[in-house]
Formats: sequence, structure tokens, C-alpha cells
Amino acid sequence: MTARKGATAAIGTNETAGGRRIGAAFAAARAQGRTALVPYVVAGYPDFNTSLQTALACIDMGADVLEVGLPYSDPLADGATLQRASSAALKAGATFDSSIELVRQIADLRQGVPLVPMCYANQVLGGGDGREAAKRLAAAGAAGIIVADLTPDEGAPFEAVARDAGLAVVYLVAPTTPPDRRAAIASRSGGFLYCVSLVGVTGARASLPADVARLVRDVRAASPVPVGVGFGVSTPAHVRALARAGADGVIVASALVDALGPEGRDVAALSRLVRELREAGATLGA
Repeated sequence: MTARKGATAAIGTNETAGGRRIGAAFAAARAQGRTALVPYVVAGYPDFNTSLQTALACIDMGADVLEVGLPYSDPLADGATLQRASSAALKAGATFDSSIELVRQIADLRQGVPLVPMCYANQVLGGGDGREAAKRLAAAGAAGIIVADLTPDEGAPFEAVARDAGLAVVYLVAPTTPPDRRAAIASRSGGFLYCVSLVGVTGARASLPADVARLVRDVRAASPVPVGVGFGVSTPAHVRALARAGADGVIVASALVDALGPEGRDVAALSRLVRELREAGATLGA
């Protein structure tokens, strides 16, 4: 994979310490001829200790960046699998505080991999600018943050406090995002740009949309930061296809939660899938 021609330096939070760490992880994967692998774990699912084991397993099996979902009662972007896992985590006692502690323990035990919590605006803003949440997440070891329902139109105040804390704010673009807006969002995204592969919510899919390769190429051409593709990415075949389309990274969530089994405890099965996904990404230039 070659660097994009004519890319300009991003504004926003890309030049934070966290943004540089995330960018370096994508660059290291690219140097190895791989698409970066970004697995997703649900904090506190099915309980705190097992979610810690799951996170460490993802890293040990080859995660380049780890996305940590913070359980929330109304996860609008999540499909049935992640909603179920989030609900189970909340019932088991997961809170925003315990999720930050999980991030802290992962960061302490696996210092080389950037951690990117994924949450919703109500969790971090709480009617304010989110300064306290940003400071706490950065202190716990997070490199970036995805606020699924925060758009750049409303995100500038949070970007400012995240920048002060050294956190990258990762924004999302969808297939329905117009090209000019896509470029504007990419210029504000820190660490990487999250490209949603389909219209709808998260969830494992048997196949990706037929036009996803064109979407990836178009988004990547417009983005000065690496492009990670998620939503529906479930199998090694999906990873190979996205790698060949030019994706800088792939984000896998629901398929990994499914791999944990109905009780959420089959860490060995999840480990096997993460390893297979990592190997599938090593197809650049093939």
C-alpha cells in the first residue's frame, strides 16, 4: 500500500500524542504489507475480568489498535449483537468508571497498542464539554475516542478539550456522506477516519456491499489520515477484500462478540478468529 498523493496535514486532533500513536500503528502495519486490524471488545462483557482477558487476547493475537466499547443503555449505532453484549455488561455492573478502569488495566498490561474507547455523547459530554471525561480517559491510557453520535458540526468544543488531553477524536463517514462533506470530516478526524461500510447498524454480515471497494477508494483519496473500515466486517474473506480495495485498517466488532459464544466466555474461539483476521490482512499487493 502506498501513501496517498497530495495528502495534507489534518487539523483537529490528529497531531495530539494519541493521534500520533494511532497513526504510527497504522503506518507500522502498512510497512509490513498489512491492513491494520482493529478488534472491538465490550467493556465489562460478560464481566470485568473476562472482558480484560478478551482485550488482552485480541492484542496478543495481533491487534494493531483496540477499540473498547463503553456499555450504554441506548446504543443507537449498534446492532443486536452489540446491544445484547452492552445490556449484559450493564446488568453485570459495568459503569463508565469501571470502563475507564478496564482501559487503565489494558494499557498497563499491553503498553504498545493504542486504545480507542467508543461511546456516545451523553456518556462523555453530560451536558458539558466533556473535559473531565477526556482527561480521565487520557490518564487511563486511551489514545483516541470515537463518539458515535457526535458530528464535526457539534464536535469542536469536545475536540478542543480532547486536544488538551492529548486524545484523538475519530469521526465517522458513511456511504451516504456527500464527497465534499466526506473530505471536511476527514480533515477533522484524528488518528484515523472510520468509514462505515454500509447503511444501517453494526452486525456481522455474510457479505459486504457490492460497491464497498469503490467507497473505500473514494474515502481514502479524500482522507489525509488512515481509513479504517467497519460495520459488517466479519470474516477473513471480508478482510482480504478490503485490503485489496486499499483500506488502511479493518474494524471487527459483532463477529468477535459472536465468537465468544452465548455466555461471552469462549476467549479461545475469539483468539482463533482474531489470528485468522490478522493473517487475512497480510495480502497487500497480492
